[in-house]
Amino acid sequence: MKKYLTTLMAACCMLAAFSMPASALEYHFDGPDAGLFGRPTSDETIYITMDEPANTDRSKNAAYIPPVFGSPTSYTLNAGELLTPNLVSSSATGTVSGTGGVTVLPPSASGSIAGGATGTNTPLKYTAITEDLYYRDGSLGTLNIPAIGLSVKVYQGTDSNALRKGAGHFASTSIWEGNVAIAGHNRGVNNHFGKIHTLDIGDTIKLTTQLGTRSYEVYSVSKIGVDDTSVLNDSTENIITLVTCVMDQPDYRWCVQAREK
Repeated sequence: MKKYLTTLMAACCMLAAFSMPASALEYHFDGPDAGLFGRPTSDETIYITMDEPANTDRSKNAAYIPPVFGSPTSYTLNAGELLTPNLVSSSATGTVSGTGGVTVLPPSASGSIAGGATGTNTPLKYTAITEDLYYRDGSLGTLNIPAIGLSVKVYQGTDSNALRKGAGHFASTSIWEGNVAIAGHNRGVNNHFGKIHTLDIGDTIKLTTQLGTRSYEVYSVSKIGVDDTSVLNDSTENIITLVTCVMDQPDYRWCVQAREK
């Protein structure tokens, strides 16, 4: 009987243990405090602007390989070599000039001008570089300036590799029609442009390319700011622009411009 009571009491204790409220086994965890996070950088705003032409080329065709650091044009906007120089923008229209090269003439702009009158702007001239415009030595032509005894080959680009061999052609500019812009060193072994600032108004500059030989007459010798890229703009007339550093004045550049005779 005693054994029976002991067993019964043990069973009752087990039942009492299993019948305890489950709340003793429940847990509640509060979420972590908000951290010190920065504001989101994503921007869902849609911006619309009419400040630029709707047909601006932003593809790789318009991309530039920047000049080498420390070169004469390393701080010049839009200087360097085109990433794909063999491609001509499909938005441009042009005709083949001479034995090679594509003369790109941007569409002439027409519409209202100051005073309420209407008219048509003279189209800008531009000749893109094609493979048939290179000589066997890799140059694009020869620049001659008799007044300072200069005769130098012109190579594509304005980086140190091009300027080590001769003068360098600004890849963003034309090679024949319009504005042909060329850079060169003014000191060291290859100081081809060391005397261009001594040119006088009326002096002759000659450029020979696969498209022919053209003579220019100097009309401007000036000192410009290092960030002034307006001298590289396309032109409605045939001009040549020469750019080099100013000795001991890193914020300035010598710029010589000449117009076709």
